[in-house]
Amino acid sequence: MTVEIRPAGPTDLPAILRLITADSLTGLDEPVGMTPAPHYLRAFEEIEADPNNEYWVVEEEDGTIVGCFQLTYTPGLAYRGGWRATVETVRVAADRRGKGIGTQMMEWAIERARQRGCALFQLATNKQRSDARRFYESLGLAASHQGMKLRL
Repeated sequence: MTVEIRPAGPTDLPAILRLITADSLTGLDEPVGMTPAPHYLRAFEEIEADPNNEYWVVEEEDGTIVGCFQLTYTPGLAYRGGWRATVETVRVAADRRGKGIGTQMMEWAIERARQRGCALFQLATNKQRSDARRFYESLGLAASHQGMKLRL
């Protein structure tokens, strides 16, 4: 399946939020309409304004958005002062899974991190998503750390 990966724009926000809320493990507990709530618009504007944050959408030839992800670049002292790229909010529409879109997305994101000079590519995935973990392992990622979160 041929898709285009392109920077997300504000008009993509309803489609992005639909992809995110289609998953019961997202922590989003409000309905998403065609006009996103102001807090989503504000957050998207902050992502767009930060040179170390990028939001990407995956679009089919007919313009349908079928995937999305965020890349965040963080400087650090580990890895000889190397930057790390963190991919978050990775989503592929449920009816498009198993068609190679996720592989294209992640391979593209890893290459983007290399182009930015990152020493490490990382992500966290919910422990309940065993299929996602197998998918990430198939791409060469290793479950090397135990992640922890505190919802504020």
